Amino acid sequence: MPHPFSLADRVDRVKPSFTLEMTSKAAELRAQGIDIVNFSVGEPDFNTPENIRTAAKKAMDDGFTKYTSGAGMIDLREAICTKLKRENNLEYSTNQILVSNGEKQSLYLACQALFQSGDQVIVFSPYWVSFPEFVTLSEAEPIIVSTNPEKQFEPDFDDLESKISEKIKGVIINSPSNPTGGVWSNEAVDKLLKLASENGWIVISDECYERLIFDGDFTSTQTLNKYNVEVLTCMSLSKTYAMTGWRIGYSAGNETIIKAMSKIQGQATSCANSIGQKAATEALNGDQSAVVVMRETFQRRRDLILGLLKDIPHVTCVEPKGAFYVFPDFSHYLGMKTELKSIHDSFDLCDYLLETARVVTVPGDGFGAQGHIRISFATDSDTIKDGMERIKTALQKLN
Repeated sequence: MPHPFSLADRVDRVKPSFTLEMTSKAAELRAQGIDIVNFSVGEPDFNTPENIRTAAKKAMDDGFTKYTSGAGMIDLREAICTKLKRENNLEYSTNQILVSNGEKQSLYLACQALFQSGDQVIVFSPYWVSFPEFVTLSEAEPIIVSTNPEKQFEPDFDDLESKISEKIKGVIINSPSNPTGGVWSNEAVDKLLKLASENGWIVISDECYERLIFDGDFTSTQTLNKYNVEVLTCMSLSKTYAMTGWRIGYSAGNETIIKAMSKIQGQATSCANSIGQKAATEALNGDQSAVVVMRETFQRRRDLILGLLKDIPHVTCVEPKGAFYVFPDFSHYLGMKTELKSIHDSFDLCDYLLETARVVTVPGDGFGAQGHIRISFATDSDTIKDGMERIKTALQKLN
């Protein structure tokens, strides 16, 4: 018999990713031959554009299959600097760039490098499920601050100011947002930067969905930074170029912070995969027309699903200005029941929709938003129509 063992305390402190759990449920049901509609996916349904795939194939044929520099190959970091200047009006040098195994690792590394026990970090609710967990894994404490749905889920500054303390070291922002699709105004970002300056906070800006803006243009947080705040910008190729599985993301910021993150990454994963880095270089330097096509398609789908939501009684939804999610409020249906099931929260409601309508959605309670459900429209129009009709029919059976 092996000796008994115990797991580290941090395992119990961290919650599992329920978005991945819902995706796994969808895959299991499909494997059983069950006809389901999957609205849980947080990734484009398009294939990676051909020019990017071709670059990856060439990299393999040319033998570019070895380790790269830990911070990322120089050609890719140069392409990132060019992209940031071209699209975001931001000036960085290659020693201020770190390429990671997806932006998720970038954000994790940022928290590991910047926060520790005794620190507090502001996280705005509704939040991407990993934000509080990144903070927890750094031994710091996430401070949850409310947002205003009527204003694209911008910060509730009254709530924020009531929670300010000397322990707060940083703040994480995400615009366009997962799960809401909300896009903060420049005025809201400016107000937050001013508070960060007054209180000495570091700002981590997750700009994963920067190219998926439907109304107006995207403005990077650092572009608005007139207060000399330390801003770490984290971006991704996953959503823009339909490259979720390639696992390439990057950070741009203060060289000391980037070096610290790179030091931790070097001991954790060495470097991002070489073939993905070659593909990413082509993505940033090459033809951008596929990005426009995908964004326009997502916008048509957004408009379609918003129209279908209006046909469901007692459901309200803020129009998302970015990303590929709607975040409707189903609070009216909480407390209702069927013969076999009572609906207490959005977890129950999502389970009910899965069991009754065979539709996979993601409960808003897990994002810190009671009564809401995240629905991804990163799927084709026929599937959207089918899934929304199933949801409508299932809700009619509740009383």
